Amino acid sequence: MKYTHIARYVSETLWAIHPSKLMELISVLAFRAAGGEFSKDEIQARIGDGGGFAAPSTSGAVAVIPIRGVIAHRMGSMDNSSGGTSCESISALIDQVAGDPNVPTIVYDFDTPGGTVPGVQELAAKMFALRGKKQQIAMVQGQACSAGYWLASQCDEIVSIPSGTAGSIGVFCAHEDLSAALEKEGIKVTLISAGKYKVAGNAFEVLRADEKAIIQARVDEAYGAFVKDVARGRGVTPAAVRSGYGEGRALSVKDALAAGLIDRVSSMDQVIGQLVGRKPGAGIRAHTDRTAIAQAEDDRRRRLLSF
Repeated sequence: MKYTHIARYVSETLWAIHPSKLMELISVLAFRAAGGEFSKDEIQARIGDGGGFAAPSTSGAVAVIPIRGVIAHRMGSMDNSSGGTSCESISALIDQVAGDPNVPTIVYDFDTPGGTVPGVQELAAKMFALRGKKQQIAMVQGQACSAGYWLASQCDEIVSIPSGTAGSIGVFCAHEDLSAALEKEGIKVTLISAGKYKVAGNAFEVLRADEKAIIQARVDEAYGAFVKDVARGRGVTPAAVRSGYGEGRALSVKDALAAGLIDRVSSMDQVIGQLVGRKPGAGIRAHTDRTAIAQAEDDRRRRLLSF
């Protein structure tokens, strides 16, 4: 099967992502596995304006770091269908700003459905460690869901535009059972292995109860870490996160504000204006210096879109 290594990555990875986005990723993989190709226009449409990962923009004493699309550890082929970014790229940009004494404030520009658990937990720890050293504001410019909210919750404040969405606190893993489809095609796969659980959860056999229990334990452990970090970042108890923060739902601004997921409603222009002492509506004259990191991300994304 073509692209089996990517399909295996999707099925074996723990995801903190809005379910609809993962379904989109899976459908894209199925399309490519069947021999489908994307045109240049379709590639650009998938990358979008947020696809190229820019260096932090600076406006006065404020650095703006975009966090858009699917977030994943060592992104590899996952950024091809999402216009997303890697935890490493975000981390590198944070390091760049953290080392600049002339920039006391970071505004993270969020528009993400979430992503993988691996890499995000470590990135959340890095952001939380900056508290007291840099002012950090999460700006929800669309959505900050799942892994996106995991990161946003580590900031000193979460602000959302009126039409924003936040939350979706939860973890899941997708298991694909191909056994019936393969049997219909007259294909039988025999896995030869050593170790009782070496091939547990493979896509060629029906998932056994004990195998499901192992996967569930991993999901529960990751969810526990997610909840703990959100509670730490927001200054609430884990119980409050589990019961009062949507229980896995993505919430509109009104509900997110009432539940305590966000702190206030505003626009990016207003937030930046308040930080740099500029009147709202005057526009942001920000200088963006595209670094080697940014160019490398763009080049790699376009190359991987032809995988």
